[in-house]
Amino acid sequence: MELNQIIFALIVIAIILIFFIIIQKIRKSVLKNEKENLRIKLAKTKNSFLSKIAEIIKLCGKVDEALLQDLEEMLIQADVGIQASSDIIDKLRKEIKLNQISQTAEIQKYLEEIIRKLLLEDYSKESDHLKLTTKKPFVILFAGVNGVGKTTTIGKLAKRFTDQGKTVIMIAADTFRAAAIEQLTIWAERAGAEIMRQQHGADPSAVVYDGITSAIKKQIDVVMIDTAGRQHTKVNLMNELSKIVRTIKKIVPEAPHETLLVVDATTGQNALAQAEIFDKATKLSGIVLTKLDGTAKGGIVIAIKHQLKIPIKLIGVGETNEDLRDFDVNEFVEAIFE
Repeated sequence: MELNQIIFALIVIAIILIFFIIIQKIRKSVLKNEKENLRIKLAKTKNSFLSKIAEIIKLCGKVDEALLQDLEEMLIQADVGIQASSDIIDKLRKEIKLNQISQTAEIQKYLEEIIRKLLLEDYSKESDHLKLTTKKPFVILFAGVNGVGKTTTIGKLAKRFTDQGKTVIMIAADTFRAAAIEQLTIWAERAGAEIMRQQHGADPSAVVYDGITSAIKKQIDVVMIDTAGRQHTKVNLMNELSKIVRTIKKIVPEAPHETLLVVDATTGQNALAQAEIFDKATKLSGIVLTKLDGTAKGGIVIAIKHQLKIPIKLIGVGETNEDLRDFDVNEFVEAIFE
């Protein structure tokens, strides 16, 4: 009897181990596929970025100041930004002097490593990533001009949260566009989230107040607030956004827990300018960079964090829900340089 029990126990352990090994293999396969998928999505940036570096190095033929100036100009044209481009070339200049680099073939390797280190250093903090805390409700405020994919981003992220078992309420505070309210309502239905909406032209802050009050009563996990992207003047837009933030703080003093600006990667340096303006109106905690698969100028990823100290927390690289990804700097570096 004891022998049978031992054999049975060994069989159970063996089954558990086999199951564990299979699960690990599946996870590794999924991660590998995700990385390969990101490489495909960022092919435009990779091909443009690396080919231009290689072309400049080939044309110059020697390591001198003219080569460094051409590389800096190329980085700026790739939307890396003036400050980040200057810092990268300064570091390259030091590496050339320190290691006595005279062969142009070595330049690309050193340049790639400098950019890699710069990105990894810029994204070393825990706050650089989007993570829900135990705070309830966890309030996320979304800002951004019209046409960047703000409402779509909210909808996709809401679906992610509901799939994780979270309860979500979406607040339609862009009351200036009837279409925006309808679009958010459709996304709420798809995501299985609640929607707080009022009629077209209602006071946005009043909608936010009612939405957060309702979330507290119902013990909702996550509140996601859509805001207007265009008014008659930029001043009015920023004032309205500031008013919404004050309204939020009246009910939940430590909120919004995240303030995310959604920008379109294909607009390049304009995205940087938008981030500067919105950050003054409401302190941004992160950026959602959409349409990154549609641009050959992915250098904006470097520029935003390095220049403005605002982390990119999510990237959009396609149409599906899965194409709204957490920004992983290691994956991004691998997709561009490997």
